[in-house]
Amino acid sequence: MALAAGAAATASLSASPSILLVSSATPAPYSRLFPTISKRAKPPPARARARFSRSAAAAASAPVAAAIAEKGDSWRDLCSLNAWVVRDYRRLVDAVGALEQRLRGLTDERLRAKTDEFRARLARGETLADVQAEAFAVVREAARRTLGMRHFDVQIIGGAVLHDGCIAEMKTGEGKTLVSTLAAYLNALTGEGVHVVTVNDYLAQRDAEWMGRVHRFLGLSVGLIQAGMKSDERRANYRCDITYTNNSELGFDYLRDNLSRNKEQLVMRWPTPFHFAILDEVDSVLIDEGRNPLLISGEHYTVELKNNNIDLTEDGVTCAEMILVTSDLWDENDPWARFVMNALKAKEFYRRDVQYIVRDGKALIINELTGRVEPKRRWSDGIHQAVEAKEGLKIQADSVIVAQITYQSLFKLYPKLSGMTGTAKTEEKEFLKMFKMPVIEVPTNLPNIRVDLPIQAFATLRGKWQYVRAEVEAMFHMGRPVLVGTTSVESSEYLSDLLKARNIPHNVLNARPKYAAREAEIVAQAGRKHAITISTNMAGRGTDIILGGNPKMLAKEIIEDNVLPFLSHEPPDVETVGESTSHKGLSKIKLGPSSLGLLAKAAIIAKYVQKSERNECPFQKAKSTIADSVEMSHTIGMEKLQDRLAEESETYPLCDTIGLAYLTVLRDCEIHCSAEGAEVKALGGLHVIGTSLHESRRIDNQLRGRAGRQGDPGSTRFMVSLQDEMFRKFNLDTEWAVRLISRITNDEDIAIESNAVVKQLLGLQINAEKYYFNIRKSLVEFDEVLEVQRKHVYNLRQVILSGDSESCSEQIFQYMQAVVDDVILGNVDPQKPPNTWKLANLLNEFVNLGGSLLNESFKEIQEEDLLLSLEEFHGCGTVNVDNFTLPNMPVSPNSFRGIRKRTSSMMRWLAICVDDATKKGRYTYIVNMLRKYFGDFLIATYLYAVQESRYDDAYIRGIEREILLKTLDSLWKDHLVNMNKLSSAVNVRSFGHRNPLEEYKIDGCRFFISMLSATRRLTVESLLHYWSSPMESEEIFNTGDK
Repeated sequence: MALAAGAAATASLSASPSILLVSSATPAPYSRLFPTISKRAKPPPARARARFSRSAAAAASAPVAAAIAEKGDSWRDLCSLNAWVVRDYRRLVDAVGALEQRLRGLTDERLRAKTDEFRARLARGETLADVQAEAFAVVREAARRTLGMRHFDVQIIGGAVLHDGCIAEMKTGEGKTLVSTLAAYLNALTGEGVHVVTVNDYLAQRDAEWMGRVHRFLGLSVGLIQAGMKSDERRANYRCDITYTNNSELGFDYLRDNLSRNKEQLVMRWPTPFHFAILDEVDSVLIDEGRNPLLISGEHYTVELKNNNIDLTEDGVTCAEMILVTSDLWDENDPWARFVMNALKAKEFYRRDVQYIVRDGKALIINELTGRVEPKRRWSDGIHQAVEAKEGLKIQADSVIVAQITYQSLFKLYPKLSGMTGTAKTEEKEFLKMFKMPVIEVPTNLPNIRVDLPIQAFATLRGKWQYVRAEVEAMFHMGRPVLVGTTSVESSEYLSDLLKARNIPHNVLNARPKYAAREAEIVAQAGRKHAITISTNMAGRGTDIILGGNPKMLAKEIIEDNVLPFLSHEPPDVETVGESTSHKGLSKIKLGPSSLGLLAKAAIIAKYVQKSERNECPFQKAKSTIADSVEMSHTIGMEKLQDRLAEESETYPLCDTIGLAYLTVLRDCEIHCSAEGAEVKALGGLHVIGTSLHESRRIDNQLRGRAGRQGDPGSTRFMVSLQDEMFRKFNLDTEWAVRLISRITNDEDIAIESNAVVKQLLGLQINAEKYYFNIRKSLVEFDEVLEVQRKHVYNLRQVILSGDSESCSEQIFQYMQAVVDDVILGNVDPQKPPNTWKLANLLNEFVNLGGSLLNESFKEIQEEDLLLSLEEFHGCGTVNVDNFTLPNMPVSPNSFRGIRKRTSSMMRWLAICVDDATKKGRYTYIVNMLRKYFGDFLIATYLYAVQESRYDDAYIRGIEREILLKTLDSLWKDHLVNMNKLSSAVNVRSFGHRNPLEEYKIDGCRFFISMLSATRRLTVESLLHYWSSPMESEEIFNTGDK
């Protein structure tokens, strides 16, 4: 009986599909946490079995089984730290759920008033944790009312993960965009600003408009940063409670702010521009994919793709010197070597349609991780010019670094940072080590039933592409939608040509403008029946592939097709708006009479409006009018639009008519997409084909994640050739696989699904990941050196820019004292008597600082005069430092009038006295008095010259601020160039068994100290020169500025 009961209990647990019994595979560390679960289950002794009654078995197993079943977890989850973390968040989910019914009964006004209530509670001393549950409940209710979307419980967990400064890993289609509203709203209550950072302008705009409805409904301001915006627009948007932007714009705004010459040019929230950020697709932003391929030999040079290096052979050097008619490529007076190397790099490393595309006479970089064009980027060190020369384009001037920052350093500036993505777990160690951000896997709302088919390996590229084409064709005839992921523009268009030859309609999505401009539309319809989509890595991340199609985008497209031709006669620019999406092979949307009637009415009104306009309506403006009308229709709703049109029946309300037509067409599209989606699900859902393994499993998982969203069916298949670029560039040994395949089949183009082959290939991929991690780690470590220096310089800039006139003047006085100290300490030795000091040199350097301002005072002073003065002073007793001057030396102008200036002078004297950085000795006191005398004299002379200029204080402070910033920026720019050269140079020192990173730190610190010293001296010299002849200097100053 007892055994039967135990067996029955075990059987009942095993029968549950969501419960797995713990086996010997239980991780060792967790066996210590849970001693009741042993590694290897052993049957109890006979006596124990006899005592183990039915009731005891039930009592022992019921609580655990009930708890597990209640939460939908598995036995294995007992040993998962992630599961316990998620379990803890369930308490918050319950608290949010308990408030739902009460909040649903509130009016819109009372729900909106909750924002003011939360802010008042925070002002009284409560924390965000105190209001978190209620705030999340308010956002859930607001989203239900404005978007018709209610946060699932797992989305509440995702929001809590973001608020806690972690990375929420949520599978594709689980609603990460909606999740962000929870953490964004909660953290925006403090009034310090929240940044929601996406990977491109389109997603930022979409999310600001779409999710912004929730925040605006609750009384928060929502900003959007887009490329091409003016400074005033940017400033206003950054001051909103929540700002949507992309990582590129955010980084450039930060750098531009730190190049501004006055505080009116600043666009971010200074002095604290960063508070809390949510990074969408956090892995794309923070994980920088590196390149690491093989060594190729050539006739005149060797190519090392591992470090993008070119080495000329002896024959190559001789040949180049003959062609260029020079005796030495490395001659300093005729330096051809750099140009030769760059030309060879452009030939070997930079391929058209892979690393860049040519558009409008320009070579535009393709981001190899995302597949997108980055028009603002240019390769440095002359590489971009070499590529332009290779393509026969106009060669633009070489770029000069004026400011730089890595995304890793940029986002470390946030006191609180979070992120969300569908693929971060494989990089969890890196996120923890470099950014202190744990990755939490948020459970899916519905079980994932996607089928990942075995990887197929091919010996040749030809065989792989033929199988890809055949699988796409088979799926097309079945009616299943297919998404094919490729690694370059080149390969996507090669496959497109194969499909065209078989008359298979399809859409291509890559970095070419005619495709990329319609990225969202192409991906949104990739789930329709018979839809074939070929995409590079960009793959429309951020846009869901809905089975049956996206009804909202279909409805908008129908509106544009019917209204745009009447609203604007200007032909669309394919480079800007893209090529029309192919609908061949797809079912036609059946529109009802109401939709057709409203479309006709909208077209007639559009035609009337176009004729009534004196000027031709530009295509982009017409398109924006339709987009604004569609957005407005979502906000107002169908009933209000019908009422407004009834009231305006005598007029021609274009926007309202377009909005109503859109909502009516949308209903027809929803019916069509729902029915077609059911057909696609019955066929097996979306099929994803990967045409190559990427250098990271994370990228492969991103592609796989396009299928099987929200419990939908789907399947994936990767087809890999041993001739793929990854294996070739990494110089990975694949000969063993070729030999193994040849033993299996004589046909080298046939697919092999051998576990041995696939396991080895995946092992190579993991090795590549480890190598990339080490490269990224090294880059971050090198950048940390520059990060400290950058913070110091940018903080100094903000003090100069944003500080009051007193702080700016005090900065100048400190500079002057420091420059005088450098002059004096470089010519005296406190351990030796004054008669051994270089007093003549000291006087010359000091007078040269001020030029004509100091010449008159010190023209009669010789080395002997200064020495006698010091000897006389040495014999003096008490000294009044308040009005101190050396005996028989020039007396400084009486410029220290006023308590502030006298206090400033005294503080500088105290700083001299407690200066531990200088050398000490018997004559330290005389050295210190020398520092004070010359420092006070220089500052007093400067103040006197400024007063004599008769300019008003505002003008004087403006000149001082301008000179401070110009000098700092100029030398910082040179320092960045030097640091970049140093980072390349220190690698050579590893041959001498010296650590390149340590060498970089030591030399970088020395460079930085020299840069700061040069900044102080140049600033002081510039200020003194300016005020020695203000009118002349102003003319030169303004001319240089232009």
